[in-house]
Amino acid sequence: MHAITIPEPGGPEALVWDEVPDPVPGEGEVLVEVVAGAVNRADILQRQGHYDPPPGAPAYPGLECSGRIAALGPGVGGWSVGDEVCALLAGGGYAEKVVVPAGQLLPLPEGIGLKQAAALPEVVCTVWSNVFMVAHLRPGETLLVHGGSSGIGTMAIQLAKAVGAKVAVTAGTKEKLDFCAELGADILINYREQDFVAEVKKATGGAGADVILDNMGAKYLDRNVKALAVNGRLAVIGLQGGAKGELNLGALLTKRAAISATSLRARPLDEKAAIVAAVREHVWPLFGGGHVRPVIDREVPMPEAAEAHRVVEASGHMGKVLLVTP
Repeated sequence: MHAITIPEPGGPEALVWDEVPDPVPGEGEVLVEVVAGAVNRADILQRQGHYDPPPGAPAYPGLECSGRIAALGPGVGGWSVGDEVCALLAGGGYAEKVVVPAGQLLPLPEGIGLKQAAALPEVVCTVWSNVFMVAHLRPGETLLVHGGSSGIGTMAIQLAKAVGAKVAVTAGTKEKLDFCAELGADILINYREQDFVAEVKKATGGAGADVILDNMGAKYLDRNVKALAVNGRLAVIGLQGGAKGELNLGALLTKRAAISATSLRARPLDEKAAIVAAVREHVWPLFGGGHVRPVIDREVPMPEAAEAHRVVEASGHMGKVLLVTP
């Protein structure tokens, strides 16, 4: 088969479409013939040499894919060869074939095509596990999403609205904010021109956000705490603004607030399977009702993954960039 390899870390040109050995499913695994994958920030970090795959994961980038089951490993039940699926991966999605633990497979949601489904597993599992399973967003509460037009952001807006929450977003252009509004965002904040702490406070009558989904890390830490409501919950899922920041514990104590920081890729298989099962139970029915949809900016042929990385690094896209196998 062919896969995107990274002979040496570097810029987008470090991604090489090359012939590699076919993977073989082991106990509890399935082999998926990949139709499409999607680009995530973690893939860019891996290409740069900053985010190695966890032990046992494929060396190729790619944290989600869609395709058809080509073979079942020993002990796998509930799936058949030929089933159309999408999957949460620890790596290997930039390839023509990938081995997946059966607990990380999902059927296609109602009304979603096979290629489109590649845009879903990583973002849905990330949003559901952090915003709902950890931060426990409830109807009537306010969620602040940084990077509202990103793949994570567009999914967070839709899921929060589906459960009856109010949504504030930050983005850097009017075009992106308008797009967030189309998805249901209530409070639109241009982070280049406005102070998100002041805007969230103003929009909530001084209360602040009950839950904040943050991809920036250190750069926003102090302001995120200031933007939290009493009993607020800050969920950190990215470090685009740095890993080390100063935390005012007194402010947390005063607000009885909490901070969580999670990653999905390196979690044990049983934890990933539990998240995938929760997504199938709680989120998949929302697609059939028209409440949620994948947001896809463009499709790029997988051998041209370097171009897809350039698009994502430039941050001009909205939603997900897909990689489609030849």
